[in-house]
Amino acid sequence: MIERRSTCAVDVGSVRIGAGAPIAVQSMTNTDTRDAAATLAQIQRLADAGCEIVRVAVPKADAIDGFAAVCEASPLPVVADIHFDHRLAIEAARRGAAKLRINPGNIGATERVDAVIDAAGQADIPIRIGVNAGSLAIEYRDKDWPLAEKLAASAVAFCEHFESREFTNIVVSAKASSVNATIDAYRLLADRLPYPLHIGVTEAGTSLSGTVKSSVGLGVLLRDGIGDTLRVSLTADPAEECVVAWEILAALDIRRRSPELVSCPTCGRTEIDLIPVAIEIEKLLRERRSALKVAVMGCVVNGPGE
Repeated sequence: MIERRSTCAVDVGSVRIGAGAPIAVQSMTNTDTRDAAATLAQIQRLADAGCEIVRVAVPKADAIDGFAAVCEASPLPVVADIHFDHRLAIEAARRGAAKLRINPGNIGATERVDAVIDAAGQADIPIRIGVNAGSLAIEYRDKDWPLAEKLAASAVAFCEHFESREFTNIVVSAKASSVNATIDAYRLLADRLPYPLHIGVTEAGTSLSGTVKSSVGLGVLLRDGIGDTLRVSLTADPAEECVVAWEILAALDIRRRSPELVSCPTCGRTEIDLIPVAIEIEKLLRERRSALKVAVMGCVVNGPGE
């Protein structure tokens, strides 16, 4: 059994992360937030695919009304994804966000950060300090350090400032498109901070390459007991992110949403066209909620044992 890292608990709406709670699956909408109906429709699709927390971009002030409408009707806790303009974070906190995500690399000066902290405190919601390699603050970007150290140092410094303001309702992430840098950064954070970690390899790529990079990076971290919530970032349908995330969790026997499919790669002993059979069975199993293990085998070598 995997021994998970001990953290404090953070509640994102009805979903608890950290402190031994189940590792939560997240995704992010790619609709225009101003179109609340389209955004809610996509959130429902994500929920059907196993998403448990959804992040929604609030890029400009004209998205606030749509964001508020989404928060009011969403079946999932909604995280406001904020960059550049701290006022959007303040307004999102007032209008129903279950959590704020801010980026230390672009949220602005200390007084702006403090205003966001105050707004989250008044709304009694957590803040994710989300550091990204592509948008590091200049004071870290220009240091002659390994990328993982830059990411971790930026996140830790922000956490220390939050603590000085007596705000500890914090989730932390430090993502890069490099699998190795991501793993190293999260290992540093796991040693230095008591807060839940949102793990992910950012900008991982399209369906195939992104799935591979995310599976390797997240699999290593999860096997080490690191990670309290995760997002698989794909240049694809967001619902696909949820499917892959659940497959990663299931592969490590952490959580399972649908039956496990065992299927052989086929060889010259196979006497039927097994590949389409396995694909069709996989589709059917994905709709079921049980702990079954189903084997689709093409020959007598390992078939009887499976």
